[in-house]
This record gives sequence, C-alpha cells and structure tokens, in this order.
Amino acid sequence: MALTSLRVLPSLGAIVTLAGGLLLPSTSDGHAVTAPPVHAGFDYQIGSPYSPPSGVRVVSRDHDAGPAAGLYNVCYVNAFQAQTGAEGSWDADLLLRDANGNVVKDPDWNEALLDLRTADKRGRVAAKVETWIDQCAGKGFNGVEPDNYDSYTRSKNLLTADQAQSYIRLLSAHAHGRGLAIAQKNTAELAGNAKANGLDFAVAEECAEYDECGDYASAFANHVEVIEYTDSGLSKACSKWGSTLSVVERYVDVTAPGSGSYVRRTC
Repeated sequence: MALTSLRVLPSLGAIVTLAGGLLLPSTSDGHAVTAPPVHAGFDYQIGSPYSPPSGVRVVSRDHDAGPAAGLYNVCYVNAFQAQTGAEGSWDADLLLRDANGNVVKDPDWNEALLDLRTADKRGRVAAKVETWIDQCAGKGFNGVEPDNYDSYTRSKNLLTADQAQSYIRLLSAHAHGRGLAIAQKNTAELAGNAKANGLDFAVAEECAEYDECGDYASAFANHVEVIEYTDSGLSKACSKWGSTLSVVERYVDVTAPGSGSYVRRTC
C-alpha cells in the first residue's frame, strides 16, 4: 500500500486529500505532510532501536535515534514532561510547582510536569521541544509523536485541557512547517478536537484495554497506531480492531531483542 499523501494548496487556502487519506489542517508554508498508512505492520521502539521485524512498515523511535531505512518513521519527543534526570536542562520556572513550591511529578514515571499555564511559558517550552522536532525532520523522520499530552490530568488540577491544546497547536504548526505529520498521543477525551488542534494521526497506548480505540479510529479515519502492554489487551485489540488499525503488543519498558523483557506480538 502506498503512503497516504496530503498536499496543501496555499494559494487557495484549501486542502486536497489524495488516495482517500486523512484530511489535514493547512500549513502556512504549503509543505506536504504524509500520515502513516492505515492497518500497517507497526513496531514501537522508543526505548531502544533495532532492526525492524519482517512485515513492519511503521516504526516509532526516540528523537535521539535514527530512522529505519525504507519505512514510515515516527519520532518520539517527551513534549509535556521532563525526562527523568533531565529536569536541570529546563529553566527552573518552566517546571510545574504546587502551592508549596514543590515540583509536580508524574507518579508513574517520576517525570516533572512542564508549566503551560501562560502563553509566555507555553512559547518557551515549545521553543525547546521544537529543536527536537527540527532534529527529527533533519534526520528524515516522517512524523512526530509528542508524548504526555494528557499530563494535565496528573497536574493536581494546576493545568487544564485548554492549556494543553493551546500548546500542542504550537507544536503542530511547527511540525507541519518542517513537513512532518504530528500525532495525538493518548488523551482520548480530546480526540474530537484533533482537526482543530492540527493533529494528523494517533498513537494510542492500551486503547483496547480501556475501550478507547473507537474514539481514535473515528477522529483519525483509522490512522491509529495501537500499543498494548498485556496479552489480554492485545487479544481485545485484535478481536475488534485487528483488521482496521495498526496493532502491536510491547512490554512497557519497550526493550530490544536480546533483553530478558523483550516482547513483541501482533494480531
């Protein structure tokens, strides 16, 4: 299957969708962006890159890694939280703090949340993340996956969905300007706003486990990369979505072959 190509006609302010693909928001400079192919072999390699298994056509890797030759490559960036141990690389006032001055952290990953409460701070956070997006584009990735869009749900009510969406619109505009499609990562409750937020496809963790895959499938016309972390989640995903969405099971630490925790299964 050929990649679905979508081209903006800036002189008309319109969008033409080729090959039955997903309707994308216009980009200011007329770059063409390409969404991942629907129902394609997918591998999630954000922990450590390795040679993609046979049949894989779409790969997601960290922005520090290189793309896989000949495949559709999605570039992972942690856009809403600071990587564990990397808090010092951010201006101190860009780390979200509670009323006692304590940094608010994601309880599962011990990552500091970034402060998106003002337009100035959103712009400053975006400026740093955009350097990673530029790195993705320079390496030849096709799309970008900004992680932790849903961090506002872990912010002790300090951040809002509106602030998260205002921020991701900065990232989507920048990604489109570099010719990259941009994913909505999780956050099913905001999938209905995908077009307004400039988001082109979805990367959804455990959407079958939590009965959310339909929200993404509807919003993104089946341009959805599904990652399940349990056998039961994979079974549910394959049973209902295995013929329409891209589905893979990985272990939560997304390790490479040869490690004791490597898991990769598909429908």
